[in-house]
Amino acid sequence: MANPTLDRTAPLWQAVLMLLGLLLAAPAGAATWYVRPDGGSAAECTGKADAAYPGEGRGRDCAWRHPFEALPPGAEPRMQGGDILLIGRGSYEIGRGAPGSEALPGCSGDWPWDCHVGTVPGGSPGQPTRILGAGWDQGCASAPELWGSQRAATVLDLAGSHDVEIACLELTDHSSCIEFHPGAAACQRDRPPYGAWAAIGIQAADSARVRLADLFIHGLAHDGIRAGRLRDWSLQRVRLVGNGWSGWNGDLGDGKGSSSSGQLRFQQVEIAWNGCSESWPGGEHPACWGQEQGGYGDGLGLAASSGEWLFEDVKAHHNAQDGLDLLHAEADADIVFRHVEAYANAGNQLKAAGNVTVEDSRLDGDCALLAAKGLRPGDACRAAGNSLILAVAPFSRSRIHHNRISGTGDCLIDLECAGEGCRRAAVEITGNELSGSRRKDVEAAKSPCAMWVGEELRGAAIEFSGNRLQGLRPPACPEGARGCAPAGQGPP
Repeated sequence: MANPTLDRTAPLWQAVLMLLGLLLAAPAGAATWYVRPDGGSAAECTGKADAAYPGEGRGRDCAWRHPFEALPPGAEPRMQGGDILLIGRGSYEIGRGAPGSEALPGCSGDWPWDCHVGTVPGGSPGQPTRILGAGWDQGCASAPELWGSQRAATVLDLAGSHDVEIACLELTDHSSCIEFHPGAAACQRDRPPYGAWAAIGIQAADSARVRLADLFIHGLAHDGIRAGRLRDWSLQRVRLVGNGWSGWNGDLGDGKGSSSSGQLRFQQVEIAWNGCSESWPGGEHPACWGQEQGGYGDGLGLAASSGEWLFEDVKAHHNAQDGLDLLHAEADADIVFRHVEAYANAGNQLKAAGNVTVEDSRLDGDCALLAAKGLRPGDACRAAGNSLILAVAPFSRSRIHHNRISGTGDCLIDLECAGEGCRRAAVEITGNELSGSRRKDVEAAKSPCAMWVGEELRGAAIEFSGNRLQGLRPPACPEGARGCAPAGQGPP
């Protein structure tokens, strides 16, 4: 039998807990703003209540109708750093065509690409600015959709933003086109109307202490995320899928460099089918393109960059070029791949430089699979299709341990020298399962080798021991490796 005293006091305790939750959700001094499809304009509603616009009056206590009311393109934001913007479930067009957009300074018909959500104002380390979709605190089962249109340059802009959290949103467009594609998939860029497409999901530069969580960024005409010169970013439960050029493009191309620093963390992230078209509304990926047609296709690709990079519980697959490409990382970069699954990418599965750790991961370089999606022969298994490539930096220390590495390229592991003095580096390759098979799309294809070591690296401290080998061409001990002791060798 229930305790009647506890039953009578339960509402009081619930109220106390609710109040505590509100205090935690909204730090002192932070304003909370609401957006929902049945809200009103900034003139009609205050934006301070999660309620529909009643249909008449001005300054009513109700939600805004669109994120543009909080962060108008080309105008001063109505929310401040450290505030919270809660976006209700529904679909919101981001571009010239959104409610009231024609009157906004950034939405001119002469340059509609500027018609996107205004730059997110920076918060503080203890009070970040938060852009949250409804359900962000309940598993994000049905994220609000922000979809770009009319050639919008991006959906969200984090240029210079710091201390920001973006969570529980779907960022996309409503077109199957790819920007600058040479064929029928090309987007209309020459004259309006441009159509229901946008170039990028999130663009960022000179940005620090940003957390992205529970985001689905897909089907954009160019990049899912284009970001560089970052410090201390984290991604959790983010999907970058089916973007026409790349999932994450780390090369800003603005002549100022793109090097990041601090801790860059990718956890429970999927990066897939980038460099491929995404049909709308079906969400399928019927065709892919690569460098031979003027495209790109990396799942994630960086320019020269420092920083401490962690990829944990990450899946990178079916990208039209490399899966995760950090080959241009600086010698002082620290890069860890842990519990990573990289497979069916058309180039190399993982590429990295600096001090690199690859552990407890699965790399499968079946690099010709996307030929069935229209990828040209020269783009299938490009860069020899090696499953793992390391550019070994001088004095660096790298470890490849307890992984399953397979493939159909020239070799499973490729070690290259990344500068003078790389013979003073150390690479430990131990306890891995290495298996190869012949490509089915090339006549007289040969099985891959276990590892290739560049001439300038031979003499470095490269340990290759305790690895189980299957289906690889001899020799079992790679030239240039020391202490070679394979655990087993199968037929080539």
